Amino acid sequence: MKRRDLLQQGSIVLVLGLPELVLSADGPNIVTVRVWPAPEYSRVTIESDAALKTKQTFVPSPPRLAVDIEGITLNPALKELVAKVKADDPNIAGIRVGQFTPSIVRLVVDLKQAIRPQVFSLAPVAAYQHRLVFDLYPEKEADPLEALIAERLQDKPSATPAPTAAASAARPAGDPLGDLIAQQTQKTPSPAKPKPDPKSATNSIAGGATSTGAEATERLIIVALDPGHGGEDPGAVGPGGTREKDVVLKLAHLLRERINNATVNGNAMRAYLTRDADFFVPLGTRVQKARRVQADLFVSLHADAFFTPDPQGASVFALSQGGASSSAARWMAAKENKADLIGGLNVKAKDATVQRALLDMSTTAQINDSLKLGKNLLGEIGRVGKLHKAKVEQASFAVLKAPDIPSVLVEAAFISNPSEEAKLNSDVYQNQLADALMRGIEAYFAKNPPLARNRTTS
Repeated sequence: MKRRDLLQQGSIVLVLGLPELVLSADGPNIVTVRVWPAPEYSRVTIESDAALKTKQTFVPSPPRLAVDIEGITLNPALKELVAKVKADDPNIAGIRVGQFTPSIVRLVVDLKQAIRPQVFSLAPVAAYQHRLVFDLYPEKEADPLEALIAERLQDKPSATPAPTAAASAARPAGDPLGDLIAQQTQKTPSPAKPKPDPKSATNSIAGGATSTGAEATERLIIVALDPGHGGEDPGAVGPGGTREKDVVLKLAHLLRERINNATVNGNAMRAYLTRDADFFVPLGTRVQKARRVQADLFVSLHADAFFTPDPQGASVFALSQGGASSSAARWMAAKENKADLIGGLNVKAKDATVQRALLDMSTTAQINDSLKLGKNLLGEIGRVGKLHKAKVEQASFAVLKAPDIPSVLVEAAFISNPSEEAKLNSDVYQNQLADALMRGIEAYFAKNPPLARNRTTS
């Protein structure tokens, strides 16, 4: 054997025998890993100092996602993924990770149900380096409007007769809308009339009052609460480390309690949260979710921040089809509209074009109603805390562009101001603020009662 051949073989042995030394010097390094569980979808994020090259395979039975990451070796940060999966994760059963070849790490995500996986990469932005993201969406999505109706069913007075066995058998299983209709018409049955179609029942309960004999179907008033940021996007961070995404979620929970215990002209109210836990929701998806539950109002909750600790006070914003009402409003809208970049939106998703188109459909009537809602909210907030601006400001906030829902964005306080950061962490102030927002919503409905109209559920 020639000397040159021996040297070549020796170099191959060296590379195969010491993969960690060679690859750790030249390949990407895993910085950290994160898992964000939620009923709507679970996200796995792998952050690295350079872009990762991957190949993925989805196996439907049993459901699992296998991802090969090329050019790296298994390190302690990547091994942490195994322990980060919690038993109550609604979508992920577990994660296995191992060195598949000297230069490939294989990661297998075992799933609890049929999943529509999305695997994509994100370029560095804000505090993040390169990110590899797995978004795991359940194939069978829950119907949020049906869930709200089911909640209302549970709260109906026990004196209301339960549906008969025959009536229950005549309806498909898991039909809360049908159950509610049956409960409300039990006292005044109309045998000669055909049974209502479940789809028309959906429209009548959510959209307006429909006469059935001597009694009418109630109008369920739905307020969409939108806690800003979440998951990969912490929002603004105060000098004491308070994260915007945490305080606004708590505020949304407090406001939900008040809404769910209120009525409008005898009709029950229900709050719907665009996120009910710490996970990321794209801006366009927040709008779509509010429309899907046929919301009567949309209130996006945030906590402001600035480069200096001096600014203070709450603000309320509505949409502007033209220019912003001030340079500060324009700056604020630009900052909030960057949430998709930080939170991590898969721009290759099929519905991305639809989402962008949706954001260009807002109407003058929607904006006028939004200004009325904002004025009521601002007046009540001013009774419990300072206001940054005494009038409702306007700018092109992406999250306010539902064409048929009065929508406002509330900046509860400046989290960058130490004293206001402390207030946002105060249970007393959070409850005062939730009370103020509730009074503002009730004042709006007092002058602008919800219309008794049919609205589609698509």
